[in-house]
Amino acid sequence: MYALITVLLIIVCILLVLIVLVQNSKGGGLASNFQSSNQIMGVRKTTDFLEKATWVLAALLLVLSIGGTAFIPRDAKAGAQSEIKDQIQNAVDPNQVPNFPTAAPTQTPGTTTPSGTN
Repeated sequence: MYALITVLLIIVCILLVLIVLVQNSKGGGLASNFQSSNQIMGVRKTTDFLEKATWVLAALLLVLSIGGTAFIPRDAKAGAQSEIKDQIQNAVDPNQVPNFPTAAPTQTPGTTTPSGTN
């Protein structure tokens, strides 16, 4: 159910962006392209439709966002910590100095050094 609500949210967001981009705050946009008088929807009705669609999609976005929180998948473990807390606890301290060996390794008899001498 969570995946369905997420997909619906994405579709609503894309439609909302497209409708807002079609509108023009100064009276232009999609409505200004319909200048002929023999059309079914007049210029005023087109802007009314775009405004109503914007409000409907904004309300749908709000409802889906709030309703989607009820379907967020939760772990079945009681008291389980989040993955972020686990990463913080298992993180390596960047200021920690690594422990390098202080003594030179001893050479075993019969091995050669990189220069070729024993």
